[in-house]
Amino acid sequence: MKKILFPTDFSEVATNAFVHALEFAKIVHGELVLLHTFELPVFDNQFFPENYAVIYDSLELSQFDMFKEEIPKLRAIAEERNLDKIKMTHRLMDGDLLTNIKRAIKEDKIDFVVMGTSGITGWDAFFVGSNAGSTIIGIDVPMLCVPLEAKFKKIETIGFTTRFRPKDKKALKTVLDIAKKTKAKVKCLYVKTSSSDVSKETIEKWETEFIQEPIEFFVITSDEIKETILDFVLYKDIDVLTMLTYKRGFFEGLFKPSFTKKLATNFDIPILAIHID
Repeated sequence: MKKILFPTDFSEVATNAFVHALEFAKIVHGELVLLHTFELPVFDNQFFPENYAVIYDSLELSQFDMFKEEIPKLRAIAEERNLDKIKMTHRLMDGDLLTNIKRAIKEDKIDFVVMGTSGITGWDAFFVGSNAGSTIIGIDVPMLCVPLEAKFKKIETIGFTTRFRPKDKKALKTVLDIAKKTKAKVKCLYVKTSSSDVSKETIEKWETEFIQEPIEFFVITSDEIKETILDFVLYKDIDVLTMLTYKRGFFEGLFKPSFTKKLATNFDIPILAIHID
């Protein structure tokens, strides 16, 4: 059974993402590990020699009490969607969010992460300036990022961006496995720029290799990568967009401030980020 880590701060953003986590667990026949992480403030014990430990105990207890209060609310959401049979376990951890996510992934043998994101002013903020963004480039398991505006709907079409690198095939096979479970189609996009080095023969080999799979390939010639991806999402009715992360970062260098407003007002679907070594 697949294990899905769901980091939450019990905000509106996280609650919206929780619905996606539940539905995703249903698709992959998985279970959820709910993670709430918090950082205790740093006190200089020379100023609080007598009640130093009491302060920390009180702060930790308040986090625990909130955790106990919020979990039943999430279980109620699961019951409303008839998904209360999905197994859920819980982790309450002190420390840095990314550090705790990495630790949980290792200790609980996590297969996927589902996380909400907010404060979007464009892809720059989504992938670089948010907790979700720092997590995307910091973990090795696939991560589903869910903007607040992304309300859950049945997944019928999954978009997949590629540069036709050999290592991209492993990610594509992961997406195809998900697509088959939900009877969705995969639409694979390659934006061919003036500096692209992918040959026609390479593209044809991919098409031949995956000819029996529920996938359709699109090669669009353009130097406007972001605009092309956004148009692709809009006009091909993409429900979830898959993008690949590389060692140097998530689509590094593709973002221009002048385009952020358009992205912010139009991009409202979950993104499945898959790390490529």
